[in-house]
Amino acid sequence: MQIATWNVNSVRQRLEHLLRYLKEVGPDVLCLQELKCVDEAFPYAEVEACGYNAAVHGQKGFNGVAILSKSPIEVTRGLPGDDGDTHARYVEAIVPADAGIVRVACLYLPNGNPPDTDKYSYKLAWMDRLIAHAERLLGFEEPLIIAGDYNVIPEPRDCYDPAAWAGDALFLPQTRQKFRALINLGFTDALRAVSDAAGLYTFWDYQAGAWQRNKGIRIDHLLLSPSAADKLVDVTIDKERRGEDKPSDHVPIRIALA
Repeated sequence: MQIATWNVNSVRQRLEHLLRYLKEVGPDVLCLQELKCVDEAFPYAEVEACGYNAAVHGQKGFNGVAILSKSPIEVTRGLPGDDGDTHARYVEAIVPADAGIVRVACLYLPNGNPPDTDKYSYKLAWMDRLIAHAERLLGFEEPLIIAGDYNVIPEPRDCYDPAAWAGDALFLPQTRQKFRALINLGFTDALRAVSDAAGLYTFWDYQAGAWQRNKGIRIDHLLLSPSAADKLVDVTIDKERRGEDKPSDHVPIRIALA
């Protein structure tokens, strides 16, 4: 079973890229972030023609997440803990699997910049809500994958130049501490379960030749519950997608589960 995550940076603008990925790679489940469209504007027909069901939680012009699955899924939208939060940043699905089910959560965690504004306090509060919800989900003792654009650079080796990011909300100590608190509930960072290497990135900015000079960061993660981690076979960063014409600034990262 292959489960992938990808911040497409506008599903309408990147539709050809998405459909090509579904046809060429064909993951069983694909989590999408930053759709930048309302539910009604999502390209359901095109995605369904590729053999996928789509669970969408959209928002006009901003945010937006979706889970695409080859199998029918049971869906929950929105991260619990704040009824006043209108951002479309979280969707969760129960996906049938050979040996039962897999629970997949797709998230687009707030960026938080500038860090001296309410945007950063919102990011930290959102992470607290995620930690609380993830702890509840772990109580089900089922294979669980929380995938998406976390907007967190976990360690210096996940960044081409740590000093350049020292004051950024993605790399501040408090951000990384929250991420470690989430991991410490019992999750496994899928990529780090298979490789300790530096220079493994999922995002390259559009500016200053970042892609050409490999000035990237790793902010797209798949966190696995213990029973999911036991099934982990491999992790792949589909880096070549960043070299396509008019690409997203993120690339897909996917796991294979036994």
